[in-house]
Amino acid sequence: MAGDSFPTQLIGGGGEFNAAGLRNFVDSIKFQACGLSYAIVAIMGPQSSGKSTLLNHLFCTNFREMDAFMGRNQTTKGIWIAKAVGIEPLTIVMDLEGTDGRERGEDDTTFEKQSALFALAVADIVLINMWCHDIGREQAANRPLLKTVFQVMMRLFSPRKTTLLFVIRDKTKTPFEYLEPILREDIQKIWETVSKPQAYKETTLSEFFNVQVIALSSYEEKEEKFKEEVAQLKQQFFYSISPGGLAGDRRGVVPASGFSFSAEQIWRIIKENKDLDLPAHKVMVATVRCEEIADEKFSSLAADKDWLALEQAVQNGAIAGFGNSTSSILKKYLSEYDVETIYFEDDVRKAKRQYLESKALQLVYPSFITMLGHLRTNAFESFKTQLEKLVGRGERFAASVRTCQHSSMLEFDRGCSDAAIEQANWDTSKVHEKLQRDIEAHASLVRSEKLSEVLAEYEKRLSAALTEPLESLFEAGGADTWASIRNLLKRENDIAASAFSSAIAGYELDHATVEHMVLSLKGYGVQLVERKSREEAGKILIRMKDRFATVFNHDEDSMPRVWTGKEDIKAITKEARRECLKLLSTVVIIRLDDRKDSVENALFSALMDRTDVIDSQKTGIGISRDVLASSTWEEVPPEKTLITPVQCKALWKQFKAETEYTVAQAISAQEACKRGSNWLPPPWAIVAMIILGFNEFMLILRNPLYLLVLFVTFLLVKAIWVQIDIPGLFRNGAFTGLIALSTRFFPTVMNILGRVAAEDRPPQQLAS
Repeated sequence: MAGDSFPTQLIGGGGEFNAAGLRNFVDSIKFQACGLSYAIVAIMGPQSSGKSTLLNHLFCTNFREMDAFMGRNQTTKGIWIAKAVGIEPLTIVMDLEGTDGRERGEDDTTFEKQSALFALAVADIVLINMWCHDIGREQAANRPLLKTVFQVMMRLFSPRKTTLLFVIRDKTKTPFEYLEPILREDIQKIWETVSKPQAYKETTLSEFFNVQVIALSSYEEKEEKFKEEVAQLKQQFFYSISPGGLAGDRRGVVPASGFSFSAEQIWRIIKENKDLDLPAHKVMVATVRCEEIADEKFSSLAADKDWLALEQAVQNGAIAGFGNSTSSILKKYLSEYDVETIYFEDDVRKAKRQYLESKALQLVYPSFITMLGHLRTNAFESFKTQLEKLVGRGERFAASVRTCQHSSMLEFDRGCSDAAIEQANWDTSKVHEKLQRDIEAHASLVRSEKLSEVLAEYEKRLSAALTEPLESLFEAGGADTWASIRNLLKRENDIAASAFSSAIAGYELDHATVEHMVLSLKGYGVQLVERKSREEAGKILIRMKDRFATVFNHDEDSMPRVWTGKEDIKAITKEARRECLKLLSTVVIIRLDDRKDSVENALFSALMDRTDVIDSQKTGIGISRDVLASSTWEEVPPEKTLITPVQCKALWKQFKAETEYTVAQAISAQEACKRGSNWLPPPWAIVAMIILGFNEFMLILRNPLYLLVLFVTFLLVKAIWVQIDIPGLFRNGAFTGLIALSTRFFPTVMNILGRVAAEDRPPQQLAS
């Protein structure tokens, strides 16, 4: 069993601390898991007094023992530690280098004091190994040892109550009942003679030490008896840390996980010859060790496969149960920290736990923010999708926005609750507000788009309602054209405005906005009329020519005129031009405000003859003759002007030039008609023909055959006259008539003779 004690040199003979060896020892005995359930036993005493032997028998350790055949010399150098075998709880045994050794010399007591102080600071039970025959002797070896113990005890600012177990070796025949009082008396005398700090002048020995005394038989002379007594002593070390156990009050005990660091730091302070403040040291050990544990747990958390998988997954989208999963991972490592630091100073442990929790939350915070971003995006997309569906089904817009907004915000809040981490109290209000702003901005954008669509639809309807009537009114071009346009515009604007107001009622706009949009719609109607007016002004010349042709070529019954020679072409031309001038005056300016103007009178006075000027002057409006020699109309704003006076003059000039040909054609047709109706010769020629043809006339009367020949000739000429339409041929002039007659005469004669011959044949010949 000794092989399981793992003996290790903790401090070398030169005072060097074996940190690596201690770590290996702690790992080998699984010391970290003990928490506060462990005890440390140290032994000190004169060199070659059997300390190692006692420990080996008492705790089944394997410390090196002195070989009596090699002489009495130093066996243990420095401080060794080992695990007690078969003792509960786990007990670490510490074997100190013997005092009063010749190897270090008489004056080199520094290491003795340092090792004694180390043992008192670390151990719960200190065994003082002493010879029985030294009890009661003034200069015995136990006196310097005890003085050293008591002196170094004063260097602990807040010493704990340590059990001093005096082991009297090689007891004699003197009864133990006599030896113990003497030893206690010697111990008290030594305590009283030791110089103490002012704070401990009146302090009794019992406040620092729990003194117990036992005696053992000689190992060399009574080995069996020695082993029996050691076995009885061993029973006292079982459950030594329990209430009433052998150990002291264990104030300031360091948890097992911090023992290595604590021991190293205690020895460093002792080596630097500084006073050792155990409470401060305990806090320092707790601080360092708790921070180490916190860093270990944080590193484990950062490398945790579950966390890394969760962190990666959240980059790709929202994860259901993110908060619970993350909280469980954090709770796992915080719980492990709590377990491993449960025995350290409470304030330090809590502070370092907050430190670990803060670092852990910093680690998961970016993923949490990413998660909130996904939740916000999902809720926003859900809002857009739902709003599009509801609006597409014809639901009222404002009510749909409220419904979708409530649903999306509720979805986001549920997602935030699901993503909430138990260990954190992070505020999500900023993301909540960002989502709110995004929803409001999108709703405003969609509202603007939908309102624009509705407005465009009603503008389209208004355009359809106005375009054709406007074209008809402008084409008619009467005196009441603009009055009719104003009535038409007002009626259609009112209809469109009423329907538009009803269509946007579901948007729940404020009154000012609705009024603004209605005015915009009505303004569109006005713009449409103005645009149409400009279009009509652009093609007014064509309109005027069409009007002139219509009036000039048709009578009051809209029947086409036949220029028989009786018509007054000048009066008809004048009337047609008057109508065209009225048409021109209609599109010269925009008259939507029903204001009186002198444009028509100005046009008639400047462009028609003096009769019109007189007629216009009778109206009471004085107009100068050169009123068209200007680029603006009097009392007419430039923006309402479609055709300037100068442009009207040029337009009228062009109009007259282009209609002169029509008038000329009418005059020519009238003259041709007159010539066609006067085909008989003059009366004098008729009288001359009668006088000169009297003999021929009498000849015909005397011979009826001549009369028959004349009659047939008359019929033939009449047929040719009708077939060729000789009056029509000569209507456009004699020369053109002769040319046409020369081309038609022979075919017509042949056609007539053929028809006569066909009529003279018998029916049988025709059938054959």
